[in-house]
Parts: sequence; C-alpha cells; structure tokens
Amino acid sequence: MSQSPDNSGSNNSESASKKRKISANTSFPVSMASPTESTSQGQGGHIPKRGARACTNCRRGKNRCEGESPCKRCLQSGTPCVFEKPEKKSTQGLSNGGIERLTRLEGQYLVLQSQMIGMQSSLDRILQVVQGPGLGMAMPPPPVYPPPMEIHRDGGVVPTQPNAAVPNAGQSPDRRVFPALPGFAPPSHKYATYGIVPSTAPSSEDESEDTLPRSSLNAPIEALQGLANAAAEAAAAPSSDPPRVKKRKRAEPIPRNAFPHVVEKGLVTDTEARELFNIFFAGCHLFIPLFDPSYDTYESLMERSPWTFDAILAVAGKIRSGNGPLTPSFYKCLEEAQGIARSSLFGPVVRKEAVQGMLLLAAWSTNGWLPSGHAMRMALDLGLHRALEKLADDSGKQRSEEEERNLVVSARIWLCLYWFDHQMSLGTGRPIVLRDENTIRHCRLLLTHPMASPTDVRLVSLVELIAHKTQIYEFLAPLNGQFSGNTLSIIRRANDALDKWWSSCDELHRRTMDQDSLLRKILAGELHYAKLWLVCVALRGVSWDKMPFEQRELAFQAKDAASNVLSIFLNSPEYRAALRYAVHDSLVTAAFSGLFLLKMANLFPADLDLGAITTQVEQLAQLLSEVAAERYALTLRIMLANLRRKVGLQSGVLNPPPAVPPPHFAENMVVSPTFQDPALPAPFTMEELGFLWPNDRNVVSPAAIPVWLQEQSLADLGLPSNGSEGIFLNVTGKNGWTMDFIPMPEAW
Repeated sequence: MSQSPDNSGSNNSESASKKRKISANTSFPVSMASPTESTSQGQGGHIPKRGARACTNCRRGKNRCEGESPCKRCLQSGTPCVFEKPEKKSTQGLSNGGIERLTRLEGQYLVLQSQMIGMQSSLDRILQVVQGPGLGMAMPPPPVYPPPMEIHRDGGVVPTQPNAAVPNAGQSPDRRVFPALPGFAPPSHKYATYGIVPSTAPSSEDESEDTLPRSSLNAPIEALQGLANAAAEAAAAPSSDPPRVKKRKRAEPIPRNAFPHVVEKGLVTDTEARELFNIFFAGCHLFIPLFDPSYDTYESLMERSPWTFDAILAVAGKIRSGNGPLTPSFYKCLEEAQGIARSSLFGPVVRKEAVQGMLLLAAWSTNGWLPSGHAMRMALDLGLHRALEKLADDSGKQRSEEEERNLVVSARIWLCLYWFDHQMSLGTGRPIVLRDENTIRHCRLLLTHPMASPTDVRLVSLVELIAHKTQIYEFLAPLNGQFSGNTLSIIRRANDALDKWWSSCDELHRRTMDQDSLLRKILAGELHYAKLWLVCVALRGVSWDKMPFEQRELAFQAKDAASNVLSIFLNSPEYRAALRYAVHDSLVTAAFSGLFLLKMANLFPADLDLGAITTQVEQLAQLLSEVAAERYALTLRIMLANLRRKVGLQSGVLNPPPAVPPPHFAENMVVSPTFQDPALPAPFTMEELGFLWPNDRNVVSPAAIPVWLQEQSLADLGLPSNGSEGIFLNVTGKNGWTMDFIPMPEAW
C-alpha cells in the first residue's frame, strides 16, 4: 500500500525532529548512539568510525560503501579494498604548552600545600598548649654555628680561629687561599620581636581578655609571632597548672648581651677606654645628638650595649689620631664594632642601643648610605618609630620611670636616625626611603620632658630643618632648572620658611645659651647653607650665560650665603676647635660653600672681590687639612690653582701643610709630565696646590678632577644629581675614611 504524500512528509519531519532532539540532548558522538537510533540512519545496522566508513575506491567514486573490508563493490570490480586510518592531528606545540602549564600549576600546588601544612602545624601547637597543659612542645635547642673556614679553590675547607691572620707565604700558585670569614655569628635569640617598653600599665576598657588588641590589625604577622612565642613559652614551662590568660601581652625580657666589649676581651685597657670615651663626649655627641651624658655614662653603656661602646671608642680613636698614624686601639675597636654589626644582618636585634651603634658607624664613614639604611630597618623592627606617639598619648595611663626613660631614649634615637637618613638621601641624590612625617610630629615634646638632654634642642632643630629641605627638594628637583614666575615664588616662600625656622629654633637655643655658644653658631651656619643649597637645586643644569636676570640675582644671593658659611666657620674659635669632632656632612657643608665661591669668581671675576674670596678659601683649606679632611681641602686647592692661572693671582698660602701625599694618592692622581694628554689642560704642580713634595712626579692630572669642577662645567652652578659624590675628589680608593693616607678597613 502506498502512502500519501502528507503521511510521508509527516513521517520524514517527525524522524528529522527526532534526530535533532537526540543530537541536542546528548554529548556523545554518533557512533556511540543506541542500536535503535543507529538502524534508522543506515542499512547495515553498523556505522563505522569516522575516517573508516568508506574505502578509498568508494570515496573516490562518491559511492556508498558498506564499511566492511572487502566491500561488495570492490569484490565485484576485483580491486583491492583499502580503508585509510584517520590521521592524528599534530599536537606537539599544544602538548608542550600543556605540559609547561601543568608543571607550573603543580609547583604552585606544592607551595600552597607546604604553607598550609606549616600553618596547620603552628595552629595545632597553639591549640595543644591552650587546651592541654601537658601536650606542649619543647623549645628546640639553640643552633650551633661552625667555626670560620678557609675556602680553597679545589673546594676544600679548613677550620680557622676567628679573626686569625691567613698566611700567604709558601702557598702554591694554583692553590689560592681566601681570607677567613668574620668570626661573629648571630646570637641564638628567638625569632620574636621585642617591644621598646615592657609596659605594666593596665589594659584599656575596650580591650578585654577575649579580644585581639587593636595593634594586631595593623601588624598581623607580628601578632601571630607573639602567639607562637607565648605558646612555646607555656609549653617549655614544667607546670601542671593550666596556663593563665593575661589581660595584655607584655614585652618579652631582653636577653643578655651576646658579645663582650673590648675592655672585657682585654683588647683595650680600662684607662685608655675611659680616655677615648671622654674624647667622644667632648664634642662628637654635638654633631650626632644621640646620647644624654647624664644617662649614657661609661659604666652604663659598657653594660647595656658592647656594640655601641665599641663604636664610640672606634670613632674617638680616629679623632685622637688626627693627621697622624692610626693606633692599634682604633683598629681593634673598629673590628669589634663592625663584627657585631655584621652579625646583626641575619640575626634578631633586641636592643635599641644597637641602632645607636649602627648609626655611629655610618655617621663617621664616607660610605654611610648602606649602614644607615640597615640602622633604619633595625629601628623599624624594634618599633622606635612609635615612641613619640606613645609619649604624646594623654589617655591617662601611668608609666613607671623605666618605661618613661625607654620612651624618651627611643624617641631620641628615632629622630636622629630620621634626620640622618634624609640628609644622606638629599646629599647624595638618592631617593628618600622613609616618607612618613607622622613619626616626627611630636618632636618638640622632648624639649619639655623632665628627661630631656642638653643636645635635644639641636636634634629638634635638625629634624625640623630636614623636613623643610625635603619639601623644597620635592618642588624644585623635578623642574631641572626650568624657571618661571611660579619657581621664583617657591624660592621666596622657601627662604621665608627657612628664616622662620631659624628664628624659632634660635629662640629655643637662646634660653640656655649665649650668643657665641657653639650650637648657636652651628645653627646659623646651617641656615646659610640651606639657602645656598636651595639655589643650587633650583639652578641645576642651567649655564650662567643663559641665565635671565632673575636667575643671576639668585646666584649672587647664594654667593652671599656661601660667604656667610665660611665666615662662621673661620671666625668662631669654638667652631674651629670643634671641627675635629665633626661628621662628614659638616665638612661637606664648609667645602661646598668654598667651591661655590670659586665657581662664582671664575664666572664673574669683575663683579667680585677675588682677593677676599681666595683668602677665605685658603684659610678653609688649611683648616680642613688640620682636622684630617684632606679630601675636601685638596679639592679646594685645585680650584684655587685653576682660578689663579686664569686671573694671574699669586699663591697666598701662609703656612703650606707639611703633609706629603701618600703612594696610593700618587697612583690615583699624579702623572708624569712626559705622558700628559695634550687634550687636557696642563697638570697642577704640588707647589700650586700648596704642598711641599720634592719629587720628579710632582704634578696632578686634571683627569682626576670631578666633572663638576672641570673647565667645561665651571658655568654650571647647580648641584649635581649625585650630590657630594660628584663634587669632591675620590682619593681614598676603596677605603671609607677620607684621606687617611693609610690603608683602612673596608666600609669605614
């Protein structure tokens, strides 16, 4: 029976819709469908896999194939029936990318797994201590550090004694012996942080026993460390009583000193140590106002901090030597202080006096950038930046005398470190690391505190001055000498702010000091140098021949400021006597002022009194030579010799320094006239520089002069981008102390 077209169409449409529904509701391929569905799609009841449904002959003729080898069509024609296998797609690139991604994910998973295991282990220990007093974990024994080793080229190591000399004689050429490593290992303290104040004050009302202190929200890692330490202490305590929950976590007791001082080790006698200690407090503490002489006594510092004690003796030993040879006591104290400093790099710092020792080593070193940065991190780790805020806290909490003393000392250390770090950044052109000015907001609290030191007034003045200079630098440095009406307005406001700063701070000094006191002279010199520095930052990269009238007026104002700086240095007997104790920053202040005057004299010889300028600079150069600052003195003498050549002046040196330049100085700066480069100016003789050096190689090459002082840069009155490092001669080679003429230890 034939079917009507309507029924056939309906059946076909019903079958098609059924096929679409099946393909839409399943994710399996067609070859994996049920037998009922497959019979409606082909005659054989079997659908071969894709790529094997038809042989090559049937596919070529576009004929239907049964899908079994051999097929009927090939049997009838007598041709071989071949079924091609589907080609595998090239997945080499995808496979490599997948493997790399899988490897990376596995590594991340392993890291996360290890972190989770560590956190789970820490939490389990804490819970064991809190919930079960007898299930605590004992503290691990302190680490044992191996003795220093001599490392040979062939990989062998030989134990040596700490600080022992390494013999060089008798070694074979192919067996190089390296010097012994420093014999100072980090102390075996715990991994905890120590608070600056072991507070005994009661808890505030809003912090109960069951709540976390507010400080934990700002320092979660420190809070977790405190919990871990508390759990470890409770576990180590042999007690059957349940642990008592305290209302407030108190600071841990500070452990004993890990290293002895030089007197205890017998390296320096007690008599000589007292002499050096008195030398330091005769003037050094005025330039780095870290200490209170009434509190930081000889016995007190010796007991509290061998590191600071050794650093004080090392600085005093250098000052006592002056221009003469350095004594063995200096080297011994320096070696001990630097050895303890090295041990603090990877070990915990538990005393605020350690920051004092690190800052002393940085302040009297020409390479003070790195050690001052380490001191800053130590202070932050101890929490010294919060001391002023705690002093200003007027919530009514009662503190004991010891707590109050700790806060005052911590605040003093932090303010001094803040000033020194910013001064190092501005003086060397490096970025300022610490930008938080909230830590110094309450600096004047020290002046009215009962435990204030006589030098706190100078410290507060320095901190307020460096805050002004930082703001000035942030406004003017990005301009790179581009002047406008806004720039001149900024300079005028900056000068007004400096004048107000000086008036306010001089009033603080006047309450306890007369007009001719040393600290008031230093304050006036810092005012004039700040005005000179302000103009030099604004004129950076500007040549005098391209200056408009306003910039020339600024240059002459800076000349007056530089002349005032030299007058204060030279006309104050107290200042001249105290210059031997000064840090390098004070020496740079005087020397740069003299160099700026000489540059102005080169550019405007008809408008300035050349005789007065050369006389001032000559006196300053001789004064710097007397206080073992020959690096700066020699730079001034070279500029003086260059000016005299130009204008035809005669040398006016009254008493030439008798010092003879050393061999390493000659290697760096002295050349033979026979091998003089014709492209360079004529070399400077020792007589032109004011030296008495009877030698056939008695000339100084202009190539050794910094670029800022060379002839092509004399028109540049601006401050170099790298600060003092691009101004003064580098005559010390790898040694830190300037112009010692004797090989010095590294980093000093």
